[in-house]
Amino acid sequence: MESFRTSHRVPFLLRTISKVVIAMVNGPAAGAGFSIALACDLRIAARSAKMNTAFVNVGFSGDYGGSWSLTRLVGTAKARELYFMGEAIDAETAHRLGIVNWVADDDALRAETTRIARRIADGPRVAYGYMKKNFFAAETEPFATVLDLEAIHQTRCGLTDDHREARAAFVEKRKPVFKGR
Repeated sequence: MESFRTSHRVPFLLRTISKVVIAMVNGPAAGAGFSIALACDLRIAARSAKMNTAFVNVGFSGDYGGSWSLTRLVGTAKARELYFMGEAIDAETAHRLGIVNWVADDDALRAETTRIARRIADGPRVAYGYMKKNFFAAETEPFATVLDLEAIHQTRCGLTDDHREARAAFVEKRKPVFKGR
């Protein structure tokens, strides 16, 4: 059991790190691999990718927080179906269910993932970190608590160089150049 607790730090860190984490699914994602992809902030899959909880097929109950993540992405009934039946789904189905954000042609997957990653990397990194904290709290905390956190985080973002740059870029009708400060 202790080895699971140690390895379960991975999905926890993926969810709580201040950086936006993107999963690029370029083949089968099953069991723990699927759960790790679910712990990422965004997911892009190759058209040929297949995803499967797979645990029932090997007599396991699940790990890496997959049941928690999948329930929040697709709802209780669908998450239970995917776990209890253990059937693989294709990338288009995963997209329709909200498991993946984008589907790309296999030969364009890396370029499309890089494009999305570049867009995020060029964005307001401090604000992204606070957004992640807001979303993490939104999954477990009462609405009033999230409102308070948003107020605190919005105020902190307003004090950053990135916010000042975005404000100046807006007035000057140009694209902002964020520095992550």
